[in-house]
Amino acid sequence: MVTEDMMEGGTAPMTDEEIRSFLTEQGVGVLAVAADGVPYVVPMSFGYDGDETLYFLFLLFGEESRKQTLCDRADRARLLAYSAESMHDWRSVTTTGSIEDVPEDDWSELRTAMENAWHPDLFTAASPMRGVEGYRLRVDDWTGIRHGA
Repeated sequence: MVTEDMMEGGTAPMTDEEIRSFLTEQGVGVLAVAADGVPYVVPMSFGYDGDETLYFLFLLFGEESRKQTLCDRADRARLLAYSAESMHDWRSVTTTGSIEDVPEDDWSELRTAMENAWHPDLFTAASPMRGVEGYRLRVDDWTGIRHGA
């Protein structure tokens, strides 16, 4: 199916304002970074500052975190956020930009942005954490499409 066919079937591009609103309300997506020629993808909670930056908190378990190592190595990343209420009512936004760790003295911005993040409860029974690191994706490109409402 080509883009033109999708548009005729009720699929439409999202405006920048619709994308901003969606990222603000969504709070969870799939983060992708390069990993030896194969994308490494991981579901992630994220916060959005309402402008051009997504924030993440990496909960670090064990001796090494693959996502932390790969994000430290990568200069670019992509996040896909989507919502599928039904096959006739869905939205998706893809963001691309530079990814970097957030120094502790910049965490006030991270904390504010993370207010809309989805906070899973699955880590309460996990092995002890060795720390928490903040990361940000500075968005330089995004696209959004929707179908239905």
